[in-house]
Amino acid sequence: MATNKQKPADPQGATAPAILPAVFQQAVEQADVAISITDTHANILYVNPAFSRVTGYAAADVAGGNQSLLSAKTTPPSVYRSMWERISGGHAWSGRLVNRRRDGGEYIADLLITPVMDAQGAVVNYLGIHRDVTELHRLECEVGNQKALIESVVDSAPVVMALLDGEDSVVLDNHEYKKLMGDLRMAEPATLILDAVRADLGHGLGSPKEGAQAFSEREIRIDSAGAPRWFSCSGTWVRRKDGGADAFFDGRKDLYLLLVAKETTKSRVEQEKARMAALQAMMADAARIDSLRETLSAAVFQIEGPMNVMASVMATIARRGCCEPAGSALTEALEAGKTAVENLRGAIPEHQPESRTAVNLNEVMRDVLDLSTGAMLAAGVTVSWRPQAVLPAVTGHANRLRAMFKAIVDNAVEAMNCRGWRERELRIATRSRSGSVEVLVEDTGPGIPTELRLKVFEPFYSTKKGGGRHLGTGLSSAQQVAADHEGTIEIDPAERGGCRVRVVLPISGVEGDAP
Repeated sequence: MATNKQKPADPQGATAPAILPAVFQQAVEQADVAISITDTHANILYVNPAFSRVTGYAAADVAGGNQSLLSAKTTPPSVYRSMWERISGGHAWSGRLVNRRRDGGEYIADLLITPVMDAQGAVVNYLGIHRDVTELHRLECEVGNQKALIESVVDSAPVVMALLDGEDSVVLDNHEYKKLMGDLRMAEPATLILDAVRADLGHGLGSPKEGAQAFSEREIRIDSAGAPRWFSCSGTWVRRKDGGADAFFDGRKDLYLLLVAKETTKSRVEQEKARMAALQAMMADAARIDSLRETLSAAVFQIEGPMNVMASVMATIARRGCCEPAGSALTEALEAGKTAVENLRGAIPEHQPESRTAVNLNEVMRDVLDLSTGAMLAAGVTVSWRPQAVLPAVTGHANRLRAMFKAIVDNAVEAMNCRGWRERELRIATRSRSGSVEVLVEDTGPGIPTELRLKVFEPFYSTKKGGGRHLGTGLSSAQQVAADHEGTIEIDPAERGGCRVRVVLPISGVEGDAP
């Protein structure tokens, strides 16, 4: 039995091809991008309405004409050669050309040309799609020019500038920063500067907030084998928009730190000259007082020896019950000696009170070397100074620590300053350890015998007469200073002969004032 029912159209069947050409034509006609189809010689076969809007040419005006009518004649021939090599070989080409509209106005065309091939793979047509990107190009140039101007300003600025990400890695820097890298011979000075700033602040950089300052005008010191350098540092939090596709809609921004460091070494050097002059005078006075204290203490020590003998004799006389005139004379002499000892003790100058502060041992050692320059030059001693660039501060009495290290350095210089001794080098190094700071003072002198390495710290002991070894004088007081700072002093043989003194001081000391 016949029926008039029709089967539904099969999307994959014969009905679809009948529909698709019409759909494609409508899509091309309504597309908001200029589309043209040419033969293999670039003669125009078809253009869509958007082509007419962009170029000003109606379809009837360009039909049968060559695509070259759009050329403004300013595009380099090499661009066209490259384009024809690609498309004639069956490959798509994209690039930018300078075109001219019908009214004579020029514009920049962002062009994509795709070869259309037949069933045998031969090129039969070219499909061209282009859009006017003149305004986009202008904005790109403006952004590029703005970037170049900013980079010129940043690079010409007489300050170190670096932009760091959340892991303290530098993502942008300027010429002064690169110059500092070369001067310090290190990959990232910014990390070193931030470590010094954190040590100066005594804590981290706080909670990041866009536009807020992390720190401002914090002066830090960086030590090297040469002269120390000072910088005034500021840091500001900035945000940078994430350009990744996954952050397109959520507007995610990453936080960065803009580090600016202005070198203040020149002005600090002048201040250091004045400070060193005052320090030299103060240390000279302190040395005179220490010498007087040591002399009087030695006198008390020497007088107490005979007095102890006299006291023993008097005790023996008393046990025997003798009341001879000699015993009376001894009694009077003993009392007079006790009075003299008390008077001498009373004349011994006391240490000047000194508050505990944060002390940079690099600065202390640099002061000591400056104070001892004259003695080292006179003795022909050369110095190898290897400081850790940024050293954690210790809490202590700065002047007493200077006196301690000066006594150690003076003894090292004295040890090498003996007749006929040729190798005269003083090697000093500082480094931080777990919870402490270590200072090594190493000389190339005769060294100290194993049996004397503890004895040299005894009061009034000296090896000066024993062949030019270390004096010992001042080392007992140096050991006392180290002990007062909860530190230690050790003497061991140097790797290349001579003597090495190792001083270890804790980063956190005991509160209070020096006696």
